[in-house]
Amino acid sequence: MLIQKLRLQRGWSQEQLATISGLSTRTIQRIERGQAPSLETLKTLAAIFEIDVSQLTEQDQKEMPTTPTNTAEAEEAIAFTRVRSIKAFYLHVVRYFIIIAFLAVVNLLTSPHYFWAVWPALGLGIALVGHGLRTFDMVPFLNANWERRQVEQYLKRKL
Repeated sequence: MLIQKLRLQRGWSQEQLATISGLSTRTIQRIERGQAPSLETLKTLAAIFEIDVSQLTEQDQKEMPTTPTNTAEAEEAIAFTRVRSIKAFYLHVVRYFIIIAFLAVVNLLTSPHYFWAVWPALGLGIALVGHGLRTFDMVPFLNANWERRQVEQYLKRKL
């Protein structure tokens, strides 16, 4: 979590941090998702961010008592997850338009008398709309409130 926060404070993408540090993008992704990095990886990242290795390891070893700091950290984690979800949706939109444009060009070059590219556009468009509805919590029976109610029902108590 700290690595992600430091990276975002500098305005770097995961790919940029990987390039600067000499680590793989996959390693950066794993660390940001909570997997424990090796000591060498920690040393590399500490050098890049110009902080002591102990600051990176202290963050991982901290207990999680309920303090305002941890509430803020929890809110940050939720915000990061939400932003990743929105980013994934926007990437889906870009892929959709690239694929449909490619199919339209192929369609016009191979069989201009029948526009078959509309069918994949329709199918992929439906998937895109579904992704957008989920991303922006517009599906009332599968949003965060529904999840909370289901958990409360399972636990038989309020959260």
